[in-house]
Amino acid sequence: MANITAAMVKELREKTGAGMMDCKSALNETAGDLEAAVDWLRKKGLAKAAKKAGRVAAEGLVAVESAGHHAAVLEVNSETDFVARNDGFQAFVREAAKLALTAGDNIETLEAAKFPGAETTVKDKLQELIATIGENMTLRRVAKLSVEKGVIASYVHGQVSEGLGKIGVLVALESAGDVTVLSQLGRQIAMHVAATNPVALDASGVDAATVERESNILREKNAGKPDHVLAKIVESGLKSYYKEVTLLDQPFVHDSSKTVSQVLKESEGKAGGPVKLTGFVRYALGEGIEKEEAPDFAAEVAAAAKG
Repeated sequence: MANITAAMVKELREKTGAGMMDCKSALNETAGDLEAAVDWLRKKGLAKAAKKAGRVAAEGLVAVESAGHHAAVLEVNSETDFVARNDGFQAFVREAAKLALTAGDNIETLEAAKFPGAETTVKDKLQELIATIGENMTLRRVAKLSVEKGVIASYVHGQVSEGLGKIGVLVALESAGDVTVLSQLGRQIAMHVAATNPVALDASGVDAATVERESNILREKNAGKPDHVLAKIVESGLKSYYKEVTLLDQPFVHDSSKTVSQVLKESEGKAGGPVKLTGFVRYALGEGIEKEEAPDFAAEVAAAAKG
């Protein structure tokens, strides 16, 4: 039997995009002949993944998973919405999200984790899925929240299966109060986050560059006014901006007469103790990904006719 080295497996994996164990099997089957191993993988339908890696993947699923005082949200992208309804894809996303609870809060660590029930990593398992389904797929981003006491509430919008959908939200409520009350409140706030998409928990969490941009806009709109007047306009304008984009200052979607902060304070009586919203995460599927525009076939036909 040929001596199959890690370097040989790595080279074949990079050449074909197939999983590590599949590459090792291919090399064993072909006595270490790299080109023959490529052909072996192609015949098995396992050498497809690399060819698909450059294609835009902006569909897919967002998953949420929780266990005790910990929860995770994960986005896994595919090329088409059709794949999001595939049982194999859904099972992979769900298992990967469960792993995220313990495997760290970055994609690299998650990719390197061993996939449940398989002698391979999450990254290799995804490569196998790409080869099987025939679409490019990517583990895009992952985040976790934890509390010492209280609850991590979640909400999935556009749900296609339990815990899987188009928007996933986590909300952390730190409190020693009644868990049932906290869970109900947390879910309502999570729904609020899904609807309003706040940029930060409060004013202190807004990115400095964003604050500067908003300040510059206010200054330009009011150019020519005395400096002391301009300073007050900017201060007032930023306060209004924070009420629109920071979670605690936003009008609560379930009762717009109150802010989220006021709702939290009022909930303390029912909960039986102080309630603090310590963090939130909102993932919307495909946000920020530049999607390819569908070709305008009518325009192409017209152009061809002119030619």
